[in-house]
Amino acid sequence: MQQKSLSTKDTPGSKSELKAKLTFAGIFIVGVAVVFFIFNLLTHGNFLEWQNVKIILANMVYPSFMAWGMCFLFACGYNDMSWGGVVVLASFATGVFANMYGLVAGLIAGVLVGTVLVFINFCIFAYTKIPSWIASLSLAMIYEAIAVFLYRGKSTKALVEAPMAKELRIFGLLPWSLVVLAVGFVIIYFVYNRTIIGYNIRAIGGNANVSRALGVNVRKTLLWVGLICGLIIGITSFLQESYAGITTVKTGLASILLIFQPLAIALLADILQKKINIIIAVPVCAFLLYAVFNMMTLMHIPSGTLQEALLCLFIIVFAVVGQRGVKEVVK
Repeated sequence: MQQKSLSTKDTPGSKSELKAKLTFAGIFIVGVAVVFFIFNLLTHGNFLEWQNVKIILANMVYPSFMAWGMCFLFACGYNDMSWGGVVVLASFATGVFANMYGLVAGLIAGVLVGTVLVFINFCIFAYTKIPSWIASLSLAMIYEAIAVFLYRGKSTKALVEAPMAKELRIFGLLPWSLVVLAVGFVIIYFVYNRTIIGYNIRAIGGNANVSRALGVNVRKTLLWVGLICGLIIGITSFLQESYAGITTVKTGLASILLIFQPLAIALLADILQKKINIIIAVPVCAFLLYAVFNMMTLMHIPSGTLQEALLCLFIIVFAVVGQRGVKEVVK
């Protein structure tokens, strides 16, 4: 007698997995609601005011894009500490060209600078044997030096110092920033989860030698990572400049501070990815993280000192939890 074959979604394992994910989602939502209710009590009802929620939503958009870039970066097993310096230069380009030629020119300039610089980084990672964290620290200092040169140059100082015109900053404001976030989510989710490039990126992060033996071109895949991450960082820079209106020069590797919050978001999303797709988890984690810092601000906990110390503590905790069971050395 012919036996009826079972599809994957008909198997008990898949049903139980779906049930477990739905249960986790329910518990997660209830937990967040309880925490937010407590935050609201601690801030005397200010936390859940719509104007305050809008501040949280506006703040989470551009770090979500950088965190998505980090998802690709970590998936292939590499680190890049220079992205803060790249954001500064790409934000300069966005502001200067937007003020001179309009919003579209600013977008193209920011994306182009971000893409080129990050792609250069990955060319160095792919064609040399220098560990990525060492190479990227050196590149961060180079990008900071270029930013200082532009900031102090006689012919460029006035251009990079000028804030982006207010009428050009619509994509840093609600609801347009959320529209960009939604469009970016759809595209990035598809690339990460539904394309051969996305599969290959995750494959070389699991084991580059095995992937190479199976026919994956590791070097070519790394260059694809550089291109994808560069585009994401370029958009991040455009959104950051649109939100802040101006970007300050960072020296002495201070540009690395710009990646700390996205790093915390990416690490927390990595922890949750067993229950929820990491690309979906990023904006959720961004909202939660910025909600915590917003609550601390409302409670008059000083930023620049204690809040940053807590952020670093979060990063350590998230990294420790996320790296459980990982045996390979980080590249």
